Parts: sequence; structure tokens; C-alpha cells
Amino acid sequence: MKESRPTIMTVKEIARYLRMHETSIYRMCKKKLIPAYKVGNCWRFKKEKIDEWLQNERSVSMEEA
Repeated sequence: MKESRPTIMTVKEIARYLRMHETSIYRMCKKKLIPAYKVGNCWRFKKEKIDEWLQNERSVSMEEA
């Protein structure tokens, strides 16, 4: 039986995934607007957490409309 590991993504990968500029991702990390953590001097993202965050952001946007 395989253990499923979380998919860890870099700033470059998450920027491509979200179709955003890397600089915007860095700003969001510094302001704690996106679920991320640092490994040494590099930001990392768990894809599963990003997907949850996107779903929650979408729900909030739909409620405000």
C-alpha cells in the first residue's frame, strides 16, 4: 500500500499553477495571504493546501457577490 505524499511546489511552480507573476506570489507569502512555509531561504507550498485555499477564497468571493 502506497503512502500518498503531499505535492510540494516552488514559487515558480505555484506562480505557473495560479497564473500569477512570481513577484506577486512572494508578496502574498510575506503578507501571509497564501498558505506557504519556508525551507531555508525558499518558500514552499503544499498543492493540497493551495487547492483548499483556492476553494475557500472562491466561496468567500461568491458570498460577497
